[in-house]
Amino acid sequence: MTSNERVVVIGTGLAGVRLARRLGELGTPALLIGEEEHRPYNRVLLAEVLAGRYSPEVIALPAPARIVRGRVVGVDRARRTVACADGPVIAYDRLVLATGSNPVLPPLRGLFTENHELPEGVHAFRTMDDCLGLSKAVRPGARAVVVGGGLLGVSAARALALRGAQVVLAQQSERLMERQLDPAASKLVKRHLTDLGVEVHTECRVRDVRCVGGAVRSVEMADGYALDADLVVVACGVHPRVGLAQAAGLDVRKGVVVDDELRTSDPYIHAIGDCAQHADVLYGLATPALEQADALAELLAGDPNARYTGTRSLTRLTLTGHDSPFDLAAFGETEALPGDDVVQLTDATRGTYRKVVVRDDRLVGGVLVGELGTVGALARAWEGAEPLPSDGGPLLHLLTNDGGS
Repeated sequence: MTSNERVVVIGTGLAGVRLARRLGELGTPALLIGEEEHRPYNRVLLAEVLAGRYSPEVIALPAPARIVRGRVVGVDRARRTVACADGPVIAYDRLVLATGSNPVLPPLRGLFTENHELPEGVHAFRTMDDCLGLSKAVRPGARAVVVGGGLLGVSAARALALRGAQVVLAQQSERLMERQLDPAASKLVKRHLTDLGVEVHTECRVRDVRCVGGAVRSVEMADGYALDADLVVVACGVHPRVGLAQAAGLDVRKGVVVDDELRTSDPYIHAIGDCAQHADVLYGLATPALEQADALAELLAGDPNARYTGTRSLTRLTLTGHDSPFDLAAFGETEALPGDDVVQLTDATRGTYRKVVVRDDRLVGGVLVGELGTVGALARAWEGAEPLPSDGGPLLHLLTNDGGS
């Protein structure tokens, strides 16, 4: 593209803000459009706001100067314009969709009112408004049910417990954070939550949300058991926000399909972050979103060699308890296949657990709980995908040397 082309970015999350900032630094200012009234913020840290550790101002992102508040309702590809709900039509030369994702709201009976809204006391946990609504509603002794035991559900349960709520976490699968952790690490997460007073139920499917007078009163399980509830938090994951792209006729599968230049099926429209599907992969994580934004900024600023070829992403979570933080990190494949080699170190006294999986002399994944001093060195070995020495000594050194980060 040329330096005088107008770049318009839809979305003020991590990906959109990072792209606009990098473009500004590279001398190609962009116009950012966002529909949330709050200044851009780091969504990853919402649980810390809910827990009372941070104020909303602390997690605000340094936003670029050129930002428009409004909800985009349509893209006219022929005219290269976007229309906002409150009237303005904005022209673009290059358009970037950084529309993020929406929370998954499962088909539970009673989850919505007749007006298709969540009843009083039932909350998603995706936006700053969700977080502030929960913060206002929670009080010491409140009975809270968190539906979903993934990364988001675990974080929400921990935050509500720190606010003094009586928390029950209901997870449909057999263990917590099953997408990131192996069974041993999941047990440690469960133990940490239990120590905070959270009642954890796995292999437990919620069937019904019971309301009286438009406000939640209980949650009923598939086996008929009912939990009294003043608050219900639905943390069942997210799905890409692709409505604009679909309406514009772009190629959409699970997400908006993009190539290594993060182009959609329209060469003048790009997509990054949670809404983008690259090489059949939907990431839904912060690190890939930031890497996509950086690559696209270089490309739009005139670097013809800039490309995005994928991210090998590490999940890291710190759960702050009453006494000490509980740290965990996971990357790659944390469960071994037949023929894989596994190195595992457990220290029950110190509450640490470290495990790596090796396949064909290459590190393919690992999970660490407790002391994370080695995570940097292990992640670099995994990202490099280089063959490991056959004697195994350096790998054991990586696992045990706390200076590795």
